[in-house]
Amino acid sequence: MNARPAPARILGIDTSCDDTGVGVVELAPDGGVRVLANRVWSQTVHANYGGVMPELASREHVERIDAVTGDALAEAGLTVQDVDVVAATSGPGLVGALLVGLMYGKGLAQALGVPFHAAHHLEGHIYAAASEAELRPPYLALVVSGGHTHLFDVPREGEYVLVGATRDDAAGEAFDKVARLAGLGYPGGPAISEAARRGDPDAVPFKEPLKGQKGFDFSFSGLKTAALLAHRAGANPEDLAAGFERAAVNFLLGTTLRAAQAYGRNTVVVSGGVAANRALREAFAASPVRAVFPGQGLNTDNGAMIALAGAAALRAGRPPSPLSEGAVAYAPLANA
Repeated sequence: MNARPAPARILGIDTSCDDTGVGVVELAPDGGVRVLANRVWSQTVHANYGGVMPELASREHVERIDAVTGDALAEAGLTVQDVDVVAATSGPGLVGALLVGLMYGKGLAQALGVPFHAAHHLEGHIYAAASEAELRPPYLALVVSGGHTHLFDVPREGEYVLVGATRDDAAGEAFDKVARLAGLGYPGGPAISEAARRGDPDAVPFKEPLKGQKGFDFSFSGLKTAALLAHRAGANPEDLAAGFERAAVNFLLGTTLRAAQAYGRNTVVVSGGVAANRALREAFAASPVRAVFPGQGLNTDNGAMIALAGAAALRAGRPPSPLSEGAVAYAPLANA
């Protein structure tokens, strides 16, 4: 009698920005995936500057990555010898930060004699949500984070058509900047969300960005300018937060719903750090589309999502990446 195929344990690493993330997932022979561990070291030094300092981020990754990897393996109940595949983010992101995880992952794969897969950061975000519901295409994918605001149509597994993108700041970046000018702290997403609970969204008016556009792009420069003018006029910070959050959420939701109708999609994957926003989740939950969000701990940058992207590569039969794969600051995901 033939032995049953063993599941593959994939270790994923993400150091694309200011979070050192290492996760472990298990890919079953039938294609199902299970997250075994997800450990993230979130850097706090950047709060002193109101934004990410690339050189400091790279140094902290170097200092933390070995310990975070050990913690992830311990959480999964595995030793490093149990790892069958290593995946690491190659881009997009801060090149210096990316290189830390990428080189660590390559070295680990080479030392263990196992395949290595270079993963796309945005694909990792998408799989962080899609795997939660064992989702299969077609669907739309909205990736909203501190560095990205992209809307993709996903007609087939591994195929991404760019539908819309931000023309200026990413959504999370706009949250950070508005939180900073209102004196609400860093990171801006949680700070805005908490302050908005206590504010009046009607007290500070915000106009709808890109009103009347035929496409599905995003822009947050107008909302930032309105927030700045309101702040200078003495607006209450909590009212400012409430008005900005509502305007940003309505803009993200409205644009995505128009795209869903245009492309005939009934399901939308919403991922990235901004996907943790309570108001955004509630708005999508009340919308006519089926919205799928990442599970707990998988919204912000993390290693488990990269392991999930590695599992998808294995499931699709993609060959391992060459060890010459480099870090790329700008790496479009769209391939159609």
